Amino acid sequence: MLHILYIIAITAEAMTAALSAGRRDMDWVGVCIIAWVTALGGGTVRNVLFGHYPMSWVEHPEYLIITAAAALLAAFIASVMTKLKKLFLYLDALGLVVFTIIGCQVAQQIHLPYLIVLFSGMITGCAGGVLRDVLCNEIPLLFRKEIYASAAIVTGAVYIGVEHFQGSEMLATGLAAIVGLALRLLSIKYEWQMPKFVYRDEWH
Repeated sequence: MLHILYIIAITAEAMTAALSAGRRDMDWVGVCIIAWVTALGGGTVRNVLFGHYPMSWVEHPEYLIITAAAALLAAFIASVMTKLKKLFLYLDALGLVVFTIIGCQVAQQIHLPYLIVLFSGMITGCAGGVLRDVLCNEIPLLFRKEIYASAAIVTGAVYIGVEHFQGSEMLATGLAAIVGLALRLLSIKYEWQMPKFVYRDEWH
């Protein structure tokens, strides 16, 4: 089930990434690259940091085909996607939760400490979006006021907590997904925000 949700998530992420590329007037190659970076970048950054190989898209090159096809499809149906914005916000939230749980699982498999497992989940969930925004010359969503990284941290914490108290992996995955998804969707619905640090004075 988690693998099916992963495929859905990378497809949705690739499609929304294509729109970001389109807003920057990128060509078809640029659209595909932004889609790959967004959908697969989080896991790639995680694996590079932890020296965990092979990359998922090297082991499963079909992921590159799926995400590129989704991005090109999005470019052709961009006007339709605009009308489905809310659906893709929900799919993005699903992707955040799924990527976070997978990131935690990978870190556990290589026997990393709990804090690093939590960090691995957050990186996997958020890094792809950060790379997309940087390449598209935008302030990353992670660094703005929306509850995004926080939702990834909560998802990872629930997953680790349930497993720590001898819960099954299925229970840990299910509860983490429910809590993380609920937090992210509620934050979208009610416009919950993280506190901002605002500083305007010059030092020179």
